[in-house]
Amino acid sequence: MATFADLPSFDELEDKHRFWPAEPGSHEEGLGMLRYLTPEHVAKVVQQEVKTGDRVCLNWDMTRLETPGFNRFPCQHEIVPIPNYEGIAWDDIWRFNPQASSQWDGFRHYSAEDKASGKRLWYGGTPTEDITDLESDRIGVGHWAQKGIATRGFLIDYVSYVEKKGGVANGMNGHAVTLEEVLEIAKECNIDFQPGDIFFLRVGFTKTWEALSLDDKKAYREATKAHKHAHSGLIQSEAVARFLWDNHVVAVAGDGVSFEVRPNRDNDWSMHHYLLAGWGVPIGEMFDLERLAALCKEKQRWTFFVTSSPLNHPRAVASPPACMAIF
Repeated sequence: MATFADLPSFDELEDKHRFWPAEPGSHEEGLGMLRYLTPEHVAKVVQQEVKTGDRVCLNWDMTRLETPGFNRFPCQHEIVPIPNYEGIAWDDIWRFNPQASSQWDGFRHYSAEDKASGKRLWYGGTPTEDITDLESDRIGVGHWAQKGIATRGFLIDYVSYVEKKGGVANGMNGHAVTLEEVLEIAKECNIDFQPGDIFFLRVGFTKTWEALSLDDKKAYREATKAHKHAHSGLIQSEAVARFLWDNHVVAVAGDGVSFEVRPNRDNDWSMHHYLLAGWGVPIGEMFDLERLAALCKEKQRWTFFVTSSPLNHPRAVASPPACMAIF
């Protein structure tokens, strides 16, 4: 059974761009860093974190992103009668792109260039042919869905940090949250990092978005088509990569569009390249962290137990998180 103690340090990694220890095509490969969330780990975290039973879901209202960026289509929902049962019972018909609301980016979502071959490869060395093959479930989100995600989370509430200093956080102006600020917030909130944590980062995107007019939202969509968008998030750097790896963070999630800042400050350390394609670390985006932040302030604790049940589709690229924090 894999344990965090088995992992090399960042400096010991033979190739810092990738850590692919599992057999290609295996369930272990499909789990990525989630393979380390053993029953023993989960039991320990439950005992440590679940004290009052207070809970909050972290799924943003699926109707909020009326004009998704990058020319993606918004959530479409119909309520329809069951044929021949009109007036007796109703059904739903859904059509949605998970990227148009709270979602986990799966390992099929983002690739990185393999310098040896010049090709783009997904986690584990997965080629595009394995993803487009309808018979292949290699690195699909369905692997996560078998047992779900259950571990400890910690919240770095950058919005509150800025407000305490008299400022206003804007999740759509491309502000880069530094590692130094993350560590300062963690110290203020008595957060001790532990192997197996999920790193939640609140930068204010959902709050900023909901205050916009519909015209401004449409302008945002057009800007993303021209690659002229800006999203606040965690800065890219070797120091950030070292922090995430050496603390054995198994997933990251934020209320921002990309968790990391856009435009990138350092393309050599793109977190999507390292986390998804390189290390097998899920990235959560556009989570609703407003109520979580309020509960953390009320309880004066910024760590909690997290559960998430991704959609059980073997070939899924991404999934709504169905995520809950329990105190």
